[in-house]
Amino acid sequence: MNRMSFEPPTDHYDNRIAAIDEKICNLIKQRKELSNNNPGFPTKNLISNWSEKYHFYEGFLNSIFSNFLHEEIFKPIVEPQGFLKNIPILKSFEKDSVFYSVTFVRQYENASVVHFNIDKEEIDEEMPGRFQRFTHFEMSIESNGTEYESRNIGGGGSGTHETFTFIVSPALPDDISKFKLVFKEYEVPFQKPTGFEFII
Repeated sequence: MNRMSFEPPTDHYDNRIAAIDEKICNLIKQRKELSNNNPGFPTKNLISNWSEKYHFYEGFLNSIFSNFLHEEIFKPIVEPQGFLKNIPILKSFEKDSVFYSVTFVRQYENASVVHFNIDKEEIDEEMPGRFQRFTHFEMSIESNGTEYESRNIGGGGSGTHETFTFIVSPALPDDISKFKLVFKEYEVPFQKPTGFEFII
């Protein structure tokens, strides 16, 4: 679960630009505040104009503005410590022959780990019009009073079975009636909600 530490790509830094770099940081902060941290994405026309005006590649500008949309993924991940027990959940949701389930929560002193499973029929590649959409799920917690942070730390699987792991902090209550797990589907890679969500 450990994220690799960042290593600067070079030991060189031109200190003459430090004041400019600080201004860039200040402008990013202003951008977040003015947009209520919901900036959207510049239009293709804007990217094209700025690319020409400031002599940058369009792909470079697209990359910069894409990163602004995903600042939260750089937040340090809580590392579960002090295993306590496993709590059975044994709940599921089914739609269009796809079976979504959470069988248990692994409890630690400082966090909980939720394993989310998706099971489905294998797609028949010979049937026209059927294709695999690339989506993923994010999980949030519904609970009275306590605010939880939930982080999808990855997953994997085959064409018919996938599993994803979420770290929740602080730890969830042992009494499963005191919280609900809310799953929302997003399209990859731009985090566009599909509108599909359900509660387990």
